[in-house]
Amino acid sequence: MEKLVELRRKLGALTEELNSDAVLADAKAFADKEKEIGDVNAQIERASRARAASAALAQPIGAAVADDVDPSLAARAAQGFGLRAAQASGDRLSPNVYSPAMARQFDGYVRSARSELRASGVQAERDLPFRSWGEQLQAIARSTLARQAGGEVDKRLTRAPTGASEVDATGGGFLVQADFQTAIFMLAHDMGEILSRVNKIPISENANGLKINAVDETSRSTGSRWGGVQSYWVGEGTSVTPTKPKFRRVEFDLKKLFSFAYMTDELLQDSTALTAILGQAFAEEIMFMTEDGIVEGSGTGQPLGILNSPALIQVAKANGQATQTILKENIDAVWSRLWSRSRKDAAWFINQDALPQLMSMAQVVGTGGAPVYLPPGGYAGSPYATLLGRPVIETEYSSALGSVGDIALLDLSQYTLIDKGGVQAATSMHVAFLTDEMVFRITYRTDGQPMWKSPITPFKGSNTRSPFVAIAAR
Repeated sequence: MEKLVELRRKLGALTEELNSDAVLADAKAFADKEKEIGDVNAQIERASRARAASAALAQPIGAAVADDVDPSLAARAAQGFGLRAAQASGDRLSPNVYSPAMARQFDGYVRSARSELRASGVQAERDLPFRSWGEQLQAIARSTLARQAGGEVDKRLTRAPTGASEVDATGGGFLVQADFQTAIFMLAHDMGEILSRVNKIPISENANGLKINAVDETSRSTGSRWGGVQSYWVGEGTSVTPTKPKFRRVEFDLKKLFSFAYMTDELLQDSTALTAILGQAFAEEIMFMTEDGIVEGSGTGQPLGILNSPALIQVAKANGQATQTILKENIDAVWSRLWSRSRKDAAWFINQDALPQLMSMAQVVGTGGAPVYLPPGGYAGSPYATLLGRPVIETEYSSALGSVGDIALLDLSQYTLIDKGGVQAATSMHVAFLTDEMVFRITYRTDGQPMWKSPITPFKGSNTRSPFVAIAAR
């Protein structure tokens, strides 16, 4: 490791000297410097091959993960893996812990994805040439090095439609094999309490957005339903004024999400570790960023989140209510403002800090009382806690206690998310050149927004209704 870093630093210094004005002006000095660079490149190649051989002895390439895998070996592999998942901002998460169970989990999703693809006419032997995602990632890494040396790209790889170089930090790369990309999203959707509830629409490969004609309805009063459809009770021979529905255009434009993972060259040799760790890491990162966008996205360069949508109703706090508190009056007010048709699909999404107050909440009945919040199992008899009969789900995206969104009642079926089928994988050794790491990047294109442009006025009464209701700041 130290020898390679030293050689690569030397190569960087020599390259800078080669581009200096003095060397560029002297043909002999330029030729000598080129020869010196060639010698260092040859040493780097030999050192890399030697280390790859050493790594292969420690962890067989493509070794299958079995139940009897030595846990201590897996733990050592994870420590050397140097995995860091991040979004485009560069923030990095803590290293994931590799385990055989992770590999089996992702493999299970791959098998399920392949079954679905075969049912739709995909031939595994022809269209799914890679046995595992780790194997494809290894091929992508090798192809990057091959192109730098003037070699050929692995013929099993499919270029992203952009045609950009895979070593371009901002361009495209290679399409992830269909069964692996399906497995990533299956895993993300199964893990995500929010992704599994929204209205999801995939769009075609040739599209970069979607336009939907939605009913322009802001009131349920007569003459306003469906934006202007009206019925009349009429007698014989009575004429009526013709009406028609009113529509508005809802536009979705794909936004790009980058997910990065850094790894050392040693563990690049192990396709099993690549499959297990990167499969889990990318699925979780895509899930996290997309769900966070659904909840609180700004709508600029990312989905429009519910908390920033004009369709959100913020119920005012009670008179004299203390800061960072949740009262039964708040819960009743939120429930009363939820669109009645959303009650069968809505769920409470809360910040975990709200739990102590919810667990002590009760409805006074005479001299006694009845619990309002029912914990999971026990009274509720369900995997979720319930509040007024609807599931209570703790999320990382819910706002801090006392802020708008710390507890919200949401019908996510009224939120639409689009995505473009397929993810792209790219790699570069230049980003972390001096630390001898390879960076993998997954690109996911998506957009989303609530299908309501504003709360709706009921047929009778003045309080508006919405599928998205939260308590105002307090």
